[in-house]
Amino acid sequence: MKDEWKRLFQIFWTFFKIGPVTFGGGYAMIPLIEREVVHKKKWVKIEDVTDVFALAESIPGAIAINSSTFIGYRIGGIKGAVAALLGVFLPTFFIVVVLSILFLQIQDNPKIEAAFKAIRASIVALIVYAGYMIGKTAIIDKTTLIISFGAMFVLLFFHIHPVLIILFGILLGIVLVQIKQRLGCATEKKEKHISKDEREWFMGEGI
Repeated sequence: MKDEWKRLFQIFWTFFKIGPVTFGGGYAMIPLIEREVVHKKKWVKIEDVTDVFALAESIPGAIAINSSTFIGYRIGGIKGAVAALLGVFLPTFFIVVVLSILFLQIQDNPKIEAAFKAIRASIVALIVYAGYMIGKTAIIDKTTLIISFGAMFVLLFFHIHPVLIILFGILLGIVLVQIKQRLGCATEKKEKHISKDEREWFMGEGI
């Protein structure tokens, strides 16, 4: 029982550190989750994180909340899901409450406006990096490369809802796996070791 509560607190504290520094929404937290949950704690694999975010995007609700809950469940079941949910939600909730109270006083402050512009610019880098790390595990052959660029093209020029793209990807993936199995082709990829130099810096390191 003591070990279980220790693990639950670790889950809570891990996501409590991730929540306040996740500017830009769910996708911006991917590098942080990868650093803390995959490489440092070794609770899940990077492939699991990729699958979780794909699932979190396809259901209603905030991606950050959904993905944290799913990962918490993978680590510690229902209790782990609750611990991760509270961890990622509580600090953000209190920050929003405080900012809401102070917003009218700081909204016209040029220093605050400049800070938010810099934050928005850095968010782009986080999301691009997250896409790169996911791509290293998701794009494994010519087929997945074509699917990836095809989905990007459709999203950019036809403005189709991302959920429809994900659902189409699920159906296409099932069909392709069945075809490859019938042809006797490999359908799995060997896990790739990621060196320490390839891992990103985490703002909560040492906390």
